[in-house]
Amino acid sequence: MKRIKFVLVLMLLASCMAAAQRLPETAIPSHYQITFTPNFNNNTFLGEEKIDVRVLKATDSITLNASEIEFKDVTITAGKQSQKAKVALNEKTEMATLTVPQAIPAGPAQIKISYVGQLNSHLAGLYLSQTKQRKYAVTQMEATDARRAFPSFDEPGYKATFDITAVVDKGDTAISNGRIVKDTPGPGPNKHTLQFATTAKMSTYLVALTVGDWKCIEDEEQGIPLRVCATPGKEQMGKWALESTKAVLRYLNDYYGIKYPYGKLDQIAAPDFQAGAMENTGAIIYRETLLLADEKTASDETRRAIASVVSHEIAHQWFGNLVTMEWWNDIWLNEGFATWMASKPLNEWRPEWNIDIEEVAESNDSMNVDSVKATRPIRQKAETKGEINSLFDGIAYGKTAAVLRMLESYLGKEVFRAGVNNYLKAHANGNASAEDFWQAMAAASKKPVDEIMPTFVTQAGVPFVDVAAKCEGEKTNVTLSQKRYFYAPALFQQGSTEVWQIPVCMKGVSADGKSGEQSCRLMTQKQQTFTLNGCSEMVFANADGDGYYRYSYNPEMLKALGTKLDDALTAGERTSLVGNEWALVRAGVHDVSNYLALAEALKNDRTRQVVSELMNRLEFIHENLVDERSRPAFEAWLRAYLNPTMRDLGFEARKDESPEQALLRARVFRSLGNTAEDAEVIAKARELVQRYMKDAASVEPTLADSVITVAAAHGDRALYEQFRAQLKSANDPEQYYRYFYGLARFRQPELIRETLEFALTPEVRNQDIGIVATVVENPYGQKIGWEFVKSHYDQLYAKTGGSIGGGVPFIGTTSRFCDPAMREEAKQYFEQHKGSSTPERVFRMSLESINYCIDMKQRAGAKLAQWLQTNAAVTAGGGK
Repeated sequence: MKRIKFVLVLMLLASCMAAAQRLPETAIPSHYQITFTPNFNNNTFLGEEKIDVRVLKATDSITLNASEIEFKDVTITAGKQSQKAKVALNEKTEMATLTVPQAIPAGPAQIKISYVGQLNSHLAGLYLSQTKQRKYAVTQMEATDARRAFPSFDEPGYKATFDITAVVDKGDTAISNGRIVKDTPGPGPNKHTLQFATTAKMSTYLVALTVGDWKCIEDEEQGIPLRVCATPGKEQMGKWALESTKAVLRYLNDYYGIKYPYGKLDQIAAPDFQAGAMENTGAIIYRETLLLADEKTASDETRRAIASVVSHEIAHQWFGNLVTMEWWNDIWLNEGFATWMASKPLNEWRPEWNIDIEEVAESNDSMNVDSVKATRPIRQKAETKGEINSLFDGIAYGKTAAVLRMLESYLGKEVFRAGVNNYLKAHANGNASAEDFWQAMAAASKKPVDEIMPTFVTQAGVPFVDVAAKCEGEKTNVTLSQKRYFYAPALFQQGSTEVWQIPVCMKGVSADGKSGEQSCRLMTQKQQTFTLNGCSEMVFANADGDGYYRYSYNPEMLKALGTKLDDALTAGERTSLVGNEWALVRAGVHDVSNYLALAEALKNDRTRQVVSELMNRLEFIHENLVDERSRPAFEAWLRAYLNPTMRDLGFEARKDESPEQALLRARVFRSLGNTAEDAEVIAKARELVQRYMKDAASVEPTLADSVITVAAAHGDRALYEQFRAQLKSANDPEQYYRYFYGLARFRQPELIRETLEFALTPEVRNQDIGIVATVVENPYGQKIGWEFVKSHYDQLYAKTGGSIGGGVPFIGTTSRFCDPAMREEAKQYFEQHKGSSTPERVFRMSLESINYCIDMKQRAGAKLAQWLQTNAAVTAGGGK
């Protein structure tokens, strides 16, 4: 499952109150037959179900998972004896115990159930999705919501085959995991019955069904029928997704030792969907924004996002579907692997996207998430529903992918591939654990992967590698020391007991910017010394940027290299360096002037990821560390810093420019407009936004989002009303959400309040309630937005239905506070709401982040002011 960005960042610990303990081991399912009959008139559905099971020992009861299910009739048949069963429901554990008068003998049996379910508004189970024209039924079963659609053994280890049938209105169709094998009229004059092919063995959370008047475009790849489906009128927007699918499937069929195993592949854009996408076998369901794009006006960013999510979900067909983790504590085997694999097809298909550099930036992001005390290990015990949901976070996705990239770099791509394929073949159509994976990798590589991986999987946090290099003759002796990295200077300085087995890849750098050969060594102790060939002035300890660790280096040597950094380090290494330097500043190893000096050394760098990494931190400095007296000087320096890049790129697209240049233009435009307050860029945004609203094709697509963001930040009520009007007519999902989230960027208090109230109206879909979090993230909306969250929390939570992380996206925004008074407000609120729908660890992580920011602000103040006095005075003449 691919989480949308705001959820991925903020639902680090998404949780629900309901418990979901393990089922008793009394029976094992082998096959389900389920008929669904949705009724859009009263938002319910009828279910007729047969489950073939093997009873493990004689018993008079079998327990299933069930939630929001009204049981009508239940019988259990074993041999020739059929018995009516009484049903005892436990709402808290979401279980139903079926009890019969006489014991069921060990061996085969069949459970037959008729029931009524709810087409709910919670975006979970078999739920209701709506457009202005009509209703649809859509499924979202992961992690523990198949039980809302049908009584089941709703745990990943209980794999079975499924025969699914749907009774739908005459003008409708349905899409499920298998292809349609039978379409018969009735029952009744206005219905028809669709029967789907028997599925492969799969877990309950992968069952899919969508009902409505779907329209599809079709193609095929290597004999696999492909469809992209949407509501009527939007199906042609699936062309880019279909093109991406073909490229991805072609690559993965070649990469894996097993061809695509599910016969057909449908991908459906649902009007309402809680996650980004869900990898149901053969029937992947998406948010519209991540599957549909207008060919004429789609930005490069949207094209990449669609291709990336498509790649992620198709990768799951092997990792997660064909081989499924035994239990949710190993969800990283699904999500981390799909995240790691997603980039591979895209890197081959679209090399101009520089995916390998993007991966380095993503590793930086993951280490940021993992640098707080309240982080968790990749593998963590989870039994209840809340604990399970909390595992779908930046650790399972991003950290796992980063660790896998490091391991692949250490083992070599082909060796790593061999281990992956051995693992898949050994566990195809079954379940596996972490130990199964790393044992397969160790066997393929003949290296101690089974010793390396546990140190990153079962132990929380990021390792820090301290580097001390000494040149002796024609050799360089490098002494490496390790400890855990923390944002908090006090925690970082006191050291730690953790020991990782770290593949450290190093290279020497000479004073004239020349790089030596790369050497990768396995660090297994607290301190070790290695010898590199050649005499190096500096040792760069993360060659290629593939390592999942922070590292030290000689800042004076870096300063001496100056603009030679481009020659000394690759683009990926510079991206790593920028993120790593900020980590050193956060931990108090360096000060903010070191970071700004590094920014100056990289001022001629035109690598998008390098510039983006720099801008992320410079915007943080502007928002949190600069006081009001120094703000004009900082903005003048930033204008002078960025304007040469803006002039190089221009405001209009050039015929021969690369996609990376288009994205860089958009990133620099946004920073110049909203952080540096550049008058020319603000004026240009106002001009272009009016042009865009008249004709979206008239503005370079990749710049359009930044244009709307800058125009909104400097807009008035008249522009706000224009955005609201555009929402009513926008048919393209990308354009709709540009205006929608643009509303959260206005700065006037009355418009901020209006947006917050708008979020609670029926006009805003439940899936889009995250706009409230976007308002709180706006520095001008922070205090107003937080007051709104506190006073309307119950309404906000009710609108999520407990899904989309429940209240976590709203509470998680407090992590952006950097003010003692706001900290006290948050702390007081957290104390009052312990034991609520938001898990306590969200509170602890937020308070940690607030404390780190306040501490950094106090430490940085004098150094920053001093640096600005010297440097802003020199560059201010270049500002506007």
